[in-house]
Amino acid sequence: MLDANIKQQLKTYLQMLRHPIELVGSLDNSDSAHKMEELLLEIKECSDKVTVRLDGDHALRPSFSIAKAGETGRVRFAGLPMGHEFTSLLLGLLHVGGHPPKLDADVVERIKGLQAPEGGLEFQTFISLSCHNCPDVVQAFNTISALNPGFSHTMVDGALFQPLVEQRKIMAVPAVFKGEQNFGNGRMALEEILAKLDTGAVEKEAQKLSQKGEFDVLIVGGGPAGAAAAIYAARKGIKTGVLAERFGGQVLDTLGIENFISVKETEGPKLVAQLEQHVKTYDVDVMNLQRAKALHQVGDQLEVELDNGAKLKAKTVIVSTGARWREMNVPGEQEYRNKGVAYCPHCDGPLFKGKRVSVIGGGNSGVEAAIDLAGIVKHVTLFEFDTKLRADAVLQKKLYSLPNVTVILNALTTEVKGDGTKVNGLVYTDRATGESKQVELEGIFVQIGLLPNTEWLKGTLELSNRGEIVVDAKGQTSLDGVFAAGDCTTAPYKQIIIAMGEGSKAALSAFDHLIRQ
Repeated sequence: MLDANIKQQLKTYLQMLRHPIELVGSLDNSDSAHKMEELLLEIKECSDKVTVRLDGDHALRPSFSIAKAGETGRVRFAGLPMGHEFTSLLLGLLHVGGHPPKLDADVVERIKGLQAPEGGLEFQTFISLSCHNCPDVVQAFNTISALNPGFSHTMVDGALFQPLVEQRKIMAVPAVFKGEQNFGNGRMALEEILAKLDTGAVEKEAQKLSQKGEFDVLIVGGGPAGAAAAIYAARKGIKTGVLAERFGGQVLDTLGIENFISVKETEGPKLVAQLEQHVKTYDVDVMNLQRAKALHQVGDQLEVELDNGAKLKAKTVIVSTGARWREMNVPGEQEYRNKGVAYCPHCDGPLFKGKRVSVIGGGNSGVEAAIDLAGIVKHVTLFEFDTKLRADAVLQKKLYSLPNVTVILNALTTEVKGDGTKVNGLVYTDRATGESKQVELEGIFVQIGLLPNTEWLKGTLELSNRGEIVVDAKGQTSLDGVFAAGDCTTAPYKQIIIAMGEGSKAALSAFDHLIRQ
């Protein structure tokens, strides 16, 4: 299972184990079970602090638990934690083995202080091994389970447990269940999970934030533009804060990046980790998982009001809230969101193995999604509103070479159909004839561009007819002392590297504004 290089790295990491651990496999006669047994034995070879038993009786087979010797395992993997999930396995081994997680002391105390009902709380996270958002959720719940004996967690590979996926009506990952009840869908950071488990956390956090002093520059948004702005501002020696709904923003959902100058290729989550590390080398107050609600001018100060009620004051503000996937806004889309309507083919594609799906959008994102899905699903139908595809020629050539792909041009999607629990079709209008047609399918992947996250600024800043913040050449908005950068603005060409440049420019403009006051 593991090559020599990975085994050597594993041996090095497992030297950090502080006490013995036991891997207990609950296996069957499947090929996956044989591979799992091989994996467990290879891990055992890497440390004398690891023992293996193969007589587990857990209902999910194949699966294995990681336990402190003499205890019942609270961290379990139902499926082979390879690919993106290999890090989840490694951290699970270390944390159960007593190696402390890289968390602030107050976060560790919050985890240990969580109260579970008698008998404990059991969570399951359904994942796909190609999902780059899933590991964060798996690792968060594993950490909670390793530190607090009242909680347990199982990673479930949806592709390996299809009947259970059908039973739970799971159409998108990551999907988290607390017992039999849905707990949450999509990417969730540890702090967000703790907020849901600790009912008093929101009020406490709001009070803590409101007590912060005035910032010289407060950056709202933690994507590439916000991160660049933070670095440039902090290097000027001024008090800098970053308020982010999720640090990294849309880049976290981007798999392959091949046009970031000087870096031949990378992945979104990796780039975000590097951005966060760079920002934290400076004296920047990063306030993650916080959503801005309104921007006010109070006398000579600017004030950002948050969803949780907190209010932050600043001399200047840089808005870099980015954008999100644009929705079709047709009947049935919201009803069947995560029930067949999806926005991330890399994450959710494996759940539609052997099924018929569609992709909405003929740009690069849509065509790339159709090409990726064609290798997994039975058939892909790509719908494009225009009379021609807008993707690069090389992508179009690849798309048209695939035997299980149909392209329908000049098509206006008008409705998502379903049986009440999941998608079973899509209705579109042929724009040339006006005829309404229906296609039977089980999944719809929407890839039609981005929508700026600026609704909270309506009536405060000047916005374009597309909802973008109107900025001048220096990033200045219509409100004195407020600047903006990145995908939420009228700056053309929504690219990571351009957003970084615009964020840097906005920070320099904010500094220039401060020294002239």
